[in-house]
Amino acid sequence: MQLRIIPSGATLGARVEGLDLSQPLDDETFQALLQALGRHGVLKYPKQELSAQQLRDFAARFGELEINVANAYQEPGLPEVMILSNMVQDGKPLGLADAGQDWHTDMSYSRMIAFTNVLYGLTIPRRDGKTLGNTEFCNMHAAYDGLPHEWKTRLEGMTVMHDFNKFWDMMRRERGSTRPPLTDAQRAAKPPVSHPIFLTHPITGKRVLYANPGYSVRINEMSQQDSDEALAFLFAHQTAAQFRYANQWEEKDLLMWDNMGTIHNAVADYLPQEHRFIKRCQVAATRFFHADGTPRQRAAATA
Repeated sequence: MQLRIIPSGATLGARVEGLDLSQPLDDETFQALLQALGRHGVLKYPKQELSAQQLRDFAARFGELEINVANAYQEPGLPEVMILSNMVQDGKPLGLADAGQDWHTDMSYSRMIAFTNVLYGLTIPRRDGKTLGNTEFCNMHAAYDGLPHEWKTRLEGMTVMHDFNKFWDMMRRERGSTRPPLTDAQRAAKPPVSHPIFLTHPITGKRVLYANPGYSVRINEMSQQDSDEALAFLFAHQTAAQFRYANQWEEKDLLMWDNMGTIHNAVADYLPQEHRFIKRCQVAATRFFHADGTPRQRAAATA
């Protein structure tokens, strides 16, 4: 089969056909997918038949895999593969039930930020013939381009502090949440970190807005009041309707997205008896950044 990348026609998203992801990628195909991910932000590979090991191997082609700080709901023998599910078996939850709900980008709370998430949908909830539990995205290339000039000038060179505990505590406050508070060891493993508020995207070479409602807590170069006001403006701006794209899940879809060029939200519109079961890998941006957060050379990063 021949590789086909079909743009969605929306602000984000493309469908990738003609690939069997259970097989290793050759270098030419990998480079095409890498560029497409930067350009389209979200890629869907339909009708894939993958084991957990094959999912892990495909994701690892894009960079170093993260083991989630919660250290729970992992595929046996494959801690890089996390289970996202509201299903319960013998009284025990099979996965993290509330993962990704509300706008955020993964691993912005880490010194080494995330490049891409790779999710494989095995059970997708439906009601009246429509899929539920879909994933929404916002385009951070477009959000940066759409900022008023005075905001671009004002924020240039500034940094934002990101804190893992902000999102965790927000989810714990939701009705029915079973998340425990983070332990001291978990907090120590993920202390707050700061990143530039505007990143140069390592694939496109263009600017993106790198702040998000889930983890961003403070613009370091501003007073607390000014920071609160600026972040409130940025959060409203980046989630505006013109920057949004909604992915509709189907069983056996593999979905991946670029965490530098998007923010996302898992829509929690399904009931406990409407089952969702997804396997996830998170890929760190080691291809593009050194351990201290400084960028690698672009030519080397895409090799």
